[in-house]
Amino acid sequence: MISFTSYDGTVLVCHERGEGPALVCLPGGPGRSSRYLGDLGGLAARRRLFLLDNRGTGESAAPLDPGTYAMDRMVADVEALRVRLGLERMDLLGHSAAGGLALLYAARYPERIGHLVLVTPSVHPAGIEITDEQWYAQIERRAGESWYESRLPDLRAWEAGDESRRLSAQPFFYSPWNETAEAHAARFAERSVEAAERFHTGMPTAEETRAGLAKITAPVLVIAGEQDPGPSPEHAAELAGLFPRGTGIVLPGAHYPWVTAPETFAEAIEGFLGG
Repeated sequence: MISFTSYDGTVLVCHERGEGPALVCLPGGPGRSSRYLGDLGGLAARRRLFLLDNRGTGESAAPLDPGTYAMDRMVADVEALRVRLGLERMDLLGHSAAGGLALLYAARYPERIGHLVLVTPSVHPAGIEITDEQWYAQIERRAGESWYESRLPDLRAWEAGDESRRLSAQPFFYSPWNETAEAHAARFAERSVEAAERFHTGMPTAEETRAGLAKITAPVLVIAGEQDPGPSPEHAAELAGLFPRGTGIVLPGAHYPWVTAPETFAEAIEGFLGG
């Protein structure tokens, strides 16, 4: 475990797992600790993972100023971690909401990126919008599964703001929905509501972010889950196209491909990082 002090005096914690070249990993949620990333499908056997607990989550301290939960402000935490690790350039991975955080970091510090891996990332910071029609077109692809009809009301209620239905809606974000997926969803359901509510505030404009992404000369991999409603494979491919050296791939599974297709996930990332 590595402790360090960020720009505003908040003490943050990063967990170190595995052996090999460094890969800095940012958890999403938003507001979840890095525990749910695990060893990223066995990737820790090939890479030394530095798993950051974002401010106010896991073992990292909550900030005195709640406004610093904003994604754009948290870019400075990522830079503080890079400095603490002594990396001139770093390989960076962001999942889900933290895919957006990794996007903003890379746009601001393109010279600090060795490789960038975006796993089922948020595409909103880059100005890519997922319409309700597109979202539910992906959702309806699961209509033949036994749990679909009973869990669809949970999904709709959670989307309407009922946080108590969040866990019951999780089958739509794993594929297949089986004992492994259910155990992962239940074990790592906890998140900081305050961090989650403030995460998407105060973002730079999409135009500003896109201009920064166009300056990234490092290779970028955008991973979509075949059954993921957000981002869909099409949205992930659109995001990959914004980078000069962007590549998009589709893996089996949904929003957590390392849980349901661990070997395929780890091999895809290792192939990209080692290429």
